[in-house]
Amino acid sequence: MEDKRIFLLDAYALIFRGYYAFINRPMINSKGMNTSAIFGFTRTLLDLLKREKPTHIAVAFDEGLTFRHQVFPAYKANRPETPEAIRLAVPIIHQILNAMHIPILKAAGYEADDVIGTIAKKAEKDGYQVFMMTPDKDFGQLVSPNIRMYKPARSGGDVEIWGPDEVCANYGLKRPEQVIDMLALWGDASDNIPGAPGVGEKTAQKLLEEYDNLENLIAHASELKPKLAIAIGDNVEKLRFSKMLATIVLDVPIEVSEADLVLDKPDLPALQTLMQELEFHTLQRDLTRWAEQSPAAGGKMTKAETKISKSPAGPQAVQTSLFDFEEPQNEALNTSKDSVEVEKMETIEPSGAVLTELQSAASLPVKYHLAQTPAELEALCEKLLGYAEFAVDTETTGLDTMQADLVGISFAVTPLEAYYVPLNPIDVAEKLELLRPALEHPNIVKIGQNIKFDYVMLCRNGIRLAGKLWDTMIVHYLHDPEQKHNMDYLSEVYLNYRPIPITDLIGSGKGAIRMDQVPLDQIVQYAAEDADVTLRLKQALESVLADETIFRLYWEVEEPLIRVLAEMEMTGVYVDMEALNGIAESLREELASLEHSVCEMAGVPDLNVHSPKQLGEVLFDKLKLNAQAKTTGKTKQYSTSEDTLLSLRDKHPIIDAILELRGVKKLLSTYVEALPELINPQTHRIHTSFNQAVTATGRLSSTNPNLQNIPIRDAKGREVRKAFSTASGDRCILSADYSQVELRIMAHLSRDEHMMEAFKKGQDVHTATAARIYQVPLEEVTREQRSHAKTANFGIIYGISAFGLAQRLGISRTDAKALIDGYFASYPGVKTYMETVVREAREKGYVETVLGRKRILRDIQSTNPVVRGFAERNAINAPIQGSSADIIKVAMVRIHKRLKEDNYKSKMILQVHDELVFEADKTELEALKTMVVAEMQSAWIMRVPLLAEAGSGKNWLEAH
Repeated sequence: MEDKRIFLLDAYALIFRGYYAFINRPMINSKGMNTSAIFGFTRTLLDLLKREKPTHIAVAFDEGLTFRHQVFPAYKANRPETPEAIRLAVPIIHQILNAMHIPILKAAGYEADDVIGTIAKKAEKDGYQVFMMTPDKDFGQLVSPNIRMYKPARSGGDVEIWGPDEVCANYGLKRPEQVIDMLALWGDASDNIPGAPGVGEKTAQKLLEEYDNLENLIAHASELKPKLAIAIGDNVEKLRFSKMLATIVLDVPIEVSEADLVLDKPDLPALQTLMQELEFHTLQRDLTRWAEQSPAAGGKMTKAETKISKSPAGPQAVQTSLFDFEEPQNEALNTSKDSVEVEKMETIEPSGAVLTELQSAASLPVKYHLAQTPAELEALCEKLLGYAEFAVDTETTGLDTMQADLVGISFAVTPLEAYYVPLNPIDVAEKLELLRPALEHPNIVKIGQNIKFDYVMLCRNGIRLAGKLWDTMIVHYLHDPEQKHNMDYLSEVYLNYRPIPITDLIGSGKGAIRMDQVPLDQIVQYAAEDADVTLRLKQALESVLADETIFRLYWEVEEPLIRVLAEMEMTGVYVDMEALNGIAESLREELASLEHSVCEMAGVPDLNVHSPKQLGEVLFDKLKLNAQAKTTGKTKQYSTSEDTLLSLRDKHPIIDAILELRGVKKLLSTYVEALPELINPQTHRIHTSFNQAVTATGRLSSTNPNLQNIPIRDAKGREVRKAFSTASGDRCILSADYSQVELRIMAHLSRDEHMMEAFKKGQDVHTATAARIYQVPLEEVTREQRSHAKTANFGIIYGISAFGLAQRLGISRTDAKALIDGYFASYPGVKTYMETVVREAREKGYVETVLGRKRILRDIQSTNPVVRGFAERNAINAPIQGSSADIIKVAMVRIHKRLKEDNYKSKMILQVHDELVFEADKTELEALKTMVVAEMQSAWIMRVPLLAEAGSGKNWLEAH
């Protein structure tokens, strides 16, 4: 029976799931279309196809208003309007399914649940194993030994397959069919099913455990406690009506044959065209691989469509077999145009644009030259010196700029023509010397895509790239920070051009050319094209963005910052291995002690405390910390996630021990044991990469490794900073950071007189806030009041709700609401500012920082309150975080300039949010401290003073 399997997918449940998975950072393509729902659904579908390799499959959609709406107009009335992005996504998802030759099932007047229920029960009779792919709890009522729920993976977990045992265990029932009675009693807020007043999930479970079903409960309502007896006895008809609404129909009149559900070989060209238009490049590659490996099954289907019929009398038609359907004997059903429909695939293109053929090097008159002799290089240098700007691109043996070797360099000065210079360890110095006059000419603009990479590679080989730097990646990032900025994407969007496929030539990104495996002419084509495309991209972006104000931000902040970051990356940060080993030893001892404590408290000497399965059994079977805890998934184990453990903290001291143990283990594995592996063997330092074009707010990020995540909040985490020190005794670490910069920016932007007054007087703003909220003198503010005010200061300006504030502070929601109300009463200017910035964002579609950095808010006008709420919070958040990012970038540029002009031996080595870290020469320490603080405080003049504080020590921990 296992080889006869059908997968039935609940379309809208998966589409909504895909959409909300990206709600914090939606996927927006170059046409401004939100493609989150399409991507999420398609990725989930592909994962299923690759994992399960089904032979029979279908996707069910709702079709218009259903019979439930006819008998109960308020059905699902509480649901917010479907987001526009989802409405636009559905026709495109239809096209994708059509190209994949996966049938769509729809029945006018019925929901997808009903269609799936009907197909599932009929298929079961015909000997099939049925898997209903949906996260919707309603489907639990359909589960049987041969019909299961296939719940998609979430939060990095695995898929869950629920049979009768899992449904019963998760809902506390004896039989899956009781799900209907449970929903009838409990009600369903999302579907607006009434239920019994005051009866929730747990009460419904207890009632069904005792009375088995709704009718038996109604018959014995008088035996219940008075409150429940009234809730049941006075609402008998409502409960029966609720049960009818919650019951999935199993006899939808739908015509479908077994062949219709066979997964056939997809239409790969159509699928690739759709993926290209949607700009799903990685998904296109994965779908192509799947399609090429997918065997044809049965005859080729011409359309992924299914005939459907609608019975005017509602769900009364009878079918004898899923694959031997007899039309109901009703002429209206057989002849009416309205009653028999075929799902037709519309030819609307995604985003409404006409598909165009992308150009390539093969379709354009490109001229790519090889230059390698001294005469050719001298001629090339003379040519470059004759232009005001040229594009440059380096080829390397890897992505690590501090360890990779330079294997080539390309140049372009006019579109469709470029030059490639191959390099090797023997001739690299000689060839670069011939090119030095052009590369180091101070009046020639150098154009690059992620030009910091090229700058560092050339610096390591004795060339300082001079002149202004025009980075296509960063300029596009400033134009639309939430888009992609890689060269392939930009060239398709702005040049209608697809670069040469290089999958068998290099790895991903600025990868390594395998010189010994690739013919030189192919390398020339690939490498020269990079410079050519970069030049053309610069010209296209300059034209398209001619009226944008982003160039002032680019030239004043981001362009000079490129060299600053490059110098920091090359300097690196020294890590004291002896200190790191000492921290590691201490943490391992503490870990062993905690492991022993947990075993003792559990009463299980040989317990594997790192096994979620064993730990769950101890917590819930042995110690019985939560009688309602249930096992989930194929592994049949309890959840021991951090959220689960936090909810049990007051139940047993073992919980705190487990949480502390996990924290120590993470600290040890993520940082203390990992950092030594990242030390460069030549420099004995860690060289992180700072990224200017990643975060939507404008903040810098750090990778390989991410030094911005070095722990600071807890004592054990701070110990890691002790290892970041200096290699010699005549140097030390200086750390300087802004004090409450985001609150100062809020005071500046909101012009709230009370908040500005606190900063101007040099008061502790959290104490001042507490004094105003609790209406007490400054000197009488308690530690708890200040703590609450601090959380309010940082939370409320980012849109924290009363619920969120209550959770964070461990107070009631009523008290949290009172705190928020008190905050806005204390700082009315802040509330006015927040309302104003949201209103202006709706009008303009974006918000700006103090330096004009834009954050586009595509969902700010959404009619869906959840989606719009995210955009509104971003409208308040982005100007503050972005302005903070702008200010520290300006400070970094000014400080770097002073370090050069005044011939400091000290170096700036790290930037972590609002903090700058320096490796200081001890003879310069006081002068450096004075200069750094002054430049940070004067980086931007606001209505309140910026305050920076600096400290020094032999390591980062001491300095901060």
